[in-house]
Amino acid sequence: MADRPGAHSNTILAIILVSYVMIVLDISVVLTGLPRIHQQLGFSETNLAWVQSAYTLTFGGFLLLGARAGDVLGRRRMFIAGITIFTLASLAIGASPTATWMLVWRGIQGVGAAILAPSSLSLLQTNFAEGHARTRAVSYYAAAAGASATVGLVLGGVLAEWVSWRAGFYINLPVGIGLIWATRRFIAETPRHAGSFDIPGAITSTLGMGGLVYGFIRSAHTGWADPLTLATLGTAIVLLVAFVAIEARVRQPILPLHLFANRVRSGAYAARVLYLGAMVGFFFFTTLYLQEVVGYSPAWTGLAFIPATILHVPSAIAVPRLVKRYSPKLLLVVGMIAGIVGMAWLSRVSVHSGYWVSVAFPMLLIGVSQGLTLSPLTSAGVASVTDRDAGAASGAVNVAHQLGSSVGLSILVAVASISAGSLTGGALTAHRITTALEAGTMMLMLALLVVTLTIVMPVSRTSAKPAAASA
Repeated sequence: MADRPGAHSNTILAIILVSYVMIVLDISVVLTGLPRIHQQLGFSETNLAWVQSAYTLTFGGFLLLGARAGDVLGRRRMFIAGITIFTLASLAIGASPTATWMLVWRGIQGVGAAILAPSSLSLLQTNFAEGHARTRAVSYYAAAAGASATVGLVLGGVLAEWVSWRAGFYINLPVGIGLIWATRRFIAETPRHAGSFDIPGAITSTLGMGGLVYGFIRSAHTGWADPLTLATLGTAIVLLVAFVAIEARVRQPILPLHLFANRVRSGAYAARVLYLGAMVGFFFFTTLYLQEVVGYSPAWTGLAFIPATILHVPSAIAVPRLVKRYSPKLLLVVGMIAGIVGMAWLSRVSVHSGYWVSVAFPMLLIGVSQGLTLSPLTSAGVASVTDRDAGAASGAVNVAHQLGSSVGLSILVAVASISAGSLTGGALTAHRITTALEAGTMMLMLALLVVTLTIVMPVSRTSAKPAAASA
């Protein structure tokens, strides 16, 4: 039985962080193993992106429903349910005999993550009061995301080369069992709120986002004149418009539209979509560059990402101290600019580029960017919400995160397929990668513009001034 709330704050924070590490780890651990997965399970080059998108798509699609379930059924209960589904799906993925099997279970794993992620952020909100305690907790939350993303790349590469890519999923079993025990022991159940589930909203949002991802990925190998591609994208847009209409009328929406009445929160969600689209593209296409163009092994590819962590984690952990000395808005802008410079620099790689100047140094800047940016964006996305809306706000933050990860990556995959003239082999691959990274740079520039207009610039008293102060 769990102890009273607040009795073990450091232990509760550790449980939340480990659960989030497990989620993010399974996004990145698969990347450096993609070539081996490609060979063993028979994926086509274009469909290989679905190994990532099948997970992030269901993750993002079911997040709002998962967040609502936490509000209605209890966040600890749903936290445990999410861990259980996630762990069982990880075992099934590790045992994948075919590409179809893997994609199905990656989707189910995403559903588990969709239940787990908003519950973890909601538990963080309810166990740590707004102010220094929450700023510290959110900073560690952001640091855990960055560290686990890079650790996943290194671990995935090492396991893919010396053991098997499947081992990266099997390690979730002991971690999942340990988390379930610790959660039951140390985390108290949150109050339940009477209500119902917005099933039409969940269906239209999931199918709408799924259609966008499928349409962009399909365009990479069929072109934009393909009737099915255009029909899919058109249907996706209609479904997303229907979702907004449903949320405006339904009695208990999974995404209360009043969350967007706050300019700072709305800006944080939009900037997060753009920022994560660029960053997931960075991990995905840099992995392909190092393995397909430079010829690194999976293990060396993972190790090559270490510069992205060296400054990321210290930067993220330093945010609570930096916030006391500098404006959080300044940290956000500096982080965004560092990311733009790093991504633009990295987009200059070619077949003959050297690792240290063309890859490692830009990664240092990208690491600083992630460390300084993600924590303020998370704080801005949940700032000044009531306990009743904590689950919905957490869901919105995570939806923006996964929408950027899935739809953003699919857009970059489509951009990378743009005609490259007579180029072939490594030169063609390098051209496609640099094209995608250039598009990622543009995403970051647009994210900076959104942040400047919605968070950095002064707002009126009737707008979101309290949220801006804590962003």
